[in-house]
Amino acid sequence: MNIKPIRSPEDLAAAFVRMEQLWGAELNSPEGDELEILALLIEKYEDQHFPMPPSDPIEAIKFRMEQQGLTPRDLEPFIGTSGRVSEVLNRKRKLSLSMIKRLHEGLRIPYESLLAGA
Repeated sequence: MNIKPIRSPEDLAAAFVRMEQLWGAELNSPEGDELEILALLIEKYEDQHFPMPPSDPIEAIKFRMEQQGLTPRDLEPFIGTSGRVSEVLNRKRKLSLSMIKRLHEGLRIPYESLLAGA
């Protein structure tokens, strides 16, 4: 096992090649351990060099609605009246902290997504 930090795109490419060679290695074996360490190093490099901004709160809500086959009416327990749901989905009203909490708890939408841009 010859693991070193990933500091350049070339290092990243080499790490991916090695990861592909190790793919499917048995857990708790030397190869499995190397694969796990490589995955962590790759993730750290990508987080530093290719950060992903949090998604837009309304897009996160719409995505969850699509995933679960929900209608705007299904959002009323989390947001309020149908008029309020419409205002939120059409970006005419911002989410309140209580709405964010209910959406997170009820629909499991991550706080990071719901608070983006707040």
